[in-house]
Amino acid sequence: MAFFKPDWLINRIYNLTPTELKRYRINAILTDLDNTLIAWHDPDSSEELLAWLETMKKNHIQVIVVSNNRKKRVQRAVAKLNIPFIWNALKPLPFGIERALKEFKLDPQQTIMVGDQLLTDVQAGHLASVRTVMVRPFVETDSWTTKLNRFFENIIMNRYYQKNPQATWQEHLHD
Repeated sequence: MAFFKPDWLINRIYNLTPTELKRYRINAILTDLDNTLIAWHDPDSSEELLAWLETMKKNHIQVIVVSNNRKKRVQRAVAKLNIPFIWNALKPLPFGIERALKEFKLDPQQTIMVGDQLLTDVQAGHLASVRTVMVRPFVETDSWTTKLNRFFENIIMNRYYQKNPQATWQEHLHD
């Protein structure tokens, strides 16, 4: 169960602030794409996302997309964002995260993996030895490839809440 336990549960990736990230000595965010950074069915970015990315950039916090999607899909989604990406990350295996750590010379101690799925994002983050943040899915619907994961994720989350009744979704990072 330890591989499925996120270090933090927060409602949205956009709630992460430079102040709290620096408090935890985090200077790099590896983020899933679909239903974490943007809605899975809408590759266009919002003004809120653009403003959040600009805030991170001004505060020297690197944001890198680590996605299981094909290159063409990720490239189209991040084209206007001017951020780097790793495609075909093979999550839940740690290879995509490890590739990002190496390619961008990131310290795992100062890096977090943010995603909306336990069975891919959180597990891969733990296997790559980075702290993990699970966020609520951006939209309620999922692609057909994610629906099976959500079924098993619900079982794991129910067990997690039984063992950790104090665990709740937060607006920001907390100890």
